[in-house]
Amino acid sequence: MWKEYEAAVQAVLVARRRDTFVTSRVAEAELDYGGIPGDLHFGLTKRAGARERMYPRGTEIFNRRQITVVSVEECAAIAEKLGVETVLPEWLGANVAVKGFPNLTQLREGSRIVFPSGAGLLCEGENQPCIHPGKVIQEHYPDTPGLANRFVRLAMGLRGIVCIVERPGKIAPGETVKIVAYHPPKPKEPVFS
Repeated sequence: MWKEYEAAVQAVLVARRRDTFVTSRVAEAELDYGGIPGDLHFGLTKRAGARERMYPRGTEIFNRRQITVVSVEECAAIAEKLGVETVLPEWLGANVAVKGFPNLTQLREGSRIVFPSGAGLLCEGENQPCIHPGKVIQEHYPDTPGLANRFVRLAMGLRGIVCIVERPGKIAPGETVKIVAYHPPKPKEPVFS
């Protein structure tokens, strides 16, 4: 049901500006309940948007998107599919980039990432690709038309995961993290009456 892996933290990143989701690398960050204080996505709650269509837009809901984690291997795979040299984690709005775990986006909800400080992230699922990171990639490769729209299709299954902070603590590049992958038992056939 649980399987453990290790990966290296290649980068810790924060989006401090309110006018862009693009992140910048930092020497370390302190995870708190709600994410990284000062980050664009910090907060226990957020306003419902296009991804939460079951609620009226603007409704206050729990923030399942406090931290975005990507793998450098999946970023390289996106770049290869797009036919560009590189796709940086910051262009995807990542807060943590790991190396050595190339199937990060396949982690199931309930999986965890635990840092040496004891800080822990709980996986809330795949970060679905949208056009906004595609537009950022397009800005870096103006001579390669159509990247924004192609990104949405080609980054499916490679964009990383969104997490909530399960346990606060310090995180930094160069650390080795424990990835605890959750493999739920095969569900029984549901019975509806």
